[in-house]
Amino acid sequence: MEDKKTKSAKEIDLLLAVEKIVEQAKDSHLNKEFYRKAGKYIKYMSEKLELTKEESVMIALFINWSDNGTIQFKDICEYVNCPSVCILRYTDILENREFIRCRREKHGRASYRVPFDVIEAFKRNEKYVPRKCTNLTCLELFAELEDIFEQRKDNELTFETMASKIQSLFTDNPQIKYVQKVKDQYLETNDEMLLVLFSHLFVNNEDDYIRYYDLDWLYDNKRDWSKIRGKLNRGHHQLFWYNLIEYNNDDGMVDREVFRMTQKAKDDLFDELNISNRCIKSKYEDWIGCNSITTKKLFYGNSIQSQITELSQLLDDTHYKEIHSRMKDSGFRCGFTCLFYGAPGTGKTETVLQLARQTGRDIVQVNLSQLKSCWVGESEKNIKRLFDNYRSKVKKSKVTPILLFNEADAIINQRMEGAQTAANKMENSIQNIILQEMEDLDGILIATTNLAGNMDNAFERRFLYKIKFDKPTLEARMNIWHEMIPALDESVTRTLATKYDFSGGQIENVARHYTIGNILHGKSDNDIDKITSYCDNERLDTKECRKIGF
Repeated sequence: MEDKKTKSAKEIDLLLAVEKIVEQAKDSHLNKEFYRKAGKYIKYMSEKLELTKEESVMIALFINWSDNGTIQFKDICEYVNCPSVCILRYTDILENREFIRCRREKHGRASYRVPFDVIEAFKRNEKYVPRKCTNLTCLELFAELEDIFEQRKDNELTFETMASKIQSLFTDNPQIKYVQKVKDQYLETNDEMLLVLFSHLFVNNEDDYIRYYDLDWLYDNKRDWSKIRGKLNRGHHQLFWYNLIEYNNDDGMVDREVFRMTQKAKDDLFDELNISNRCIKSKYEDWIGCNSITTKKLFYGNSIQSQITELSQLLDDTHYKEIHSRMKDSGFRCGFTCLFYGAPGTGKTETVLQLARQTGRDIVQVNLSQLKSCWVGESEKNIKRLFDNYRSKVKKSKVTPILLFNEADAIINQRMEGAQTAANKMENSIQNIILQEMEDLDGILIATTNLAGNMDNAFERRFLYKIKFDKPTLEARMNIWHEMIPALDESVTRTLATKYDFSGGQIENVARHYTIGNILHGKSDNDIDKITSYCDNERLDTKECRKIGF
């Protein structure tokens, strides 16, 4: 009999115990009879998890609803048919042991979820023990901070609990210099947490443009936040006094609504991370590394080829630095501004990419759609911020990157004379800022456009190099056909180049269509007919009805 009981006890695991407890708990009122019937399983969980019997029952019920990220009291109460106070009295204990997390919503409502690590521990039939974060590197510390702030932002932690977790994290990792530097400030808890949040936004989010809405979720007590906001707005906060934060400064104008960490703070606090001089990427730009650009052979007419060759020589870093230095010594503007204009598909953007690859220059490509805002004055700030960020990158980069305004038709067009509407005034203001920035540029700016005829004269004067990309010559088209579809012999490429006055982009479209067709349907015995069919479909000016498909 004793052996049988021992065997039975060994077969119990945490998931089975949860299953049996939940099964007996339905409509039980959690009465004595329930505890008698489920006693064996409650005892197992209680001993395994080092919880009381009542706490073990509660965690079993929460685990049962763990597939729901918003567990409500009422669901559990209705299931067991008992008042919510029976469950409420144990939630703080389970929260402190990190078995559950609470999301506190407006009007005092709360919902709960069971963390993934708890569920995994139950699956392994192991006691869940919150991870002890000791001997962390600085980078690992910031990963932990990111998780804590996410929980706070989702209202899963109160401000007090969040601060306690962060301070425990600091206590457990005194070897980290960042922790030592923060503690050396001797800040009150509210101010220390604000400094840590600024640090998190800079390190984890690469955010150097911090608004009030990036901060206001930190505090539970709105009165506390109101006081802190007032001090920030007046520049009287301790973080200002200690030269840890500053207002953003656009073109010499202080913006009291936007903050960033000072360079002193970055140098002092983040020494271990080697990011004090990090170039912060904004939503207005994409960074294209020169080593990530795929080599592509381009074909031009003789006139364009000579201009591209000269520009390539200029952008070679040795020549660039020498010319830049001489122009500066002679009192000339040091910026190199280039305009690539011409018909679509003639290789303007690809030329920028290949020049960058050949000369080892990264590209800062501007997201024009992100620059313009519906808010009054915001678009202008975005433009200034973009150029400020580019200047910072130029200073910190060994090789000056290229600032690329691709398809810049919308921002270098004619300015509106006597603009009356708010939209037209904004367009003029944006263009004036860009014109001034081009005047003061100390770097490399390249813009591409299909509509040079609409360009304002003031922009035309500010572009040092202006290269018109014509449609390729017959010989260039033959070379492009052969490059795109190497299997074609010279007679076929000449026929196609003569019959179809295509740009390089159009030829590439046909080549892609041809390749896809071969993959789907197999290689044809008559390539010329198939390619001719694709060419006819590529033209929009044919009088025949276009065929759809292959």
